[in-house]
Amino acid sequence: MSLFEKIELADVRRVIAVASGKGGVGKSTVAANLAVALSRQGLRTALVDADIFGPSVPKMFGLEDAKPEMTVAGDKNMMLPVERYGVRIMSIGFLVDSGKGLIWRGPMAAKAITQLMEDTQWGETDYMIIDFPPGTSDIQLTTVQKLVLTGVLIVTTPQELSLADARKAASMFTNPDLQTPILGVVENMSWFTPAEHPDEKYYLFGRGGGQRLAEEFNTRLLGQIPLVAGIGEAADKGQSIYNLENMPLMKAFDSMVGRVLSCA
Repeated sequence: MSLFEKIELADVRRVIAVASGKGGVGKSTVAANLAVALSRQGLRTALVDADIFGPSVPKMFGLEDAKPEMTVAGDKNMMLPVERYGVRIMSIGFLVDSGKGLIWRGPMAAKAITQLMEDTQWGETDYMIIDFPPGTSDIQLTTVQKLVLTGVLIVTTPQELSLADARKAASMFTNPDLQTPILGVVENMSWFTPAEHPDEKYYLFGRGGGQRLAEEFNTRLLGQIPLVAGIGEAADKGQSIYNLENMPLMKAFDSMVGRVLSCA
């Protein structure tokens, strides 16, 4: 029996968290484009930006100036998520000044995530994707304790330093007191292929790290995402990877989505 009162998200069928051990591995890029890819499959998809101190989702979707509309459900005021690319999105970035840093202690940040979940009218949702901040903090702990998670995806690069931190993040979810299923590992920046040489692969950050991590935690390597020069520029413009028309990248994401759907 859980010691924590669970948040009721009656209209949400599955909740998948996307986590990493450190910043800079492309976790938010994976989370955002996973949500877009699920929506492109005809699934009703939501995305929660749980990175309270560094919310990047509004920028990645070109929604820096967006504000959620309000509605009334029973006797409670509720927020309506902002929608783009068929994804219903909620982020603390919609509610605070983007030019100012939040100076909150961990419990306050964790409470803010709880309120984002409870005070948003999500509607019928097949998949909710939660973009966790990097590391293991009160935000991850509270979310795992308060929500019924379908599972978590661990994002890493093949680099040994990234793997070491990803290992710590994965260990948190396998803790006996939390017991959150690890659906699989996503290896980002797996290789670089120059556009003019599409048959060549350069393993800039090492090779095989994602597979080794998956084997350590008795889970699957769900996908290997290539390093593409334009992906950062696309995110800055509020575009998804599907705006790039980079076939290897889109194929990698679509394959990953197929594996996610098979296990969640």
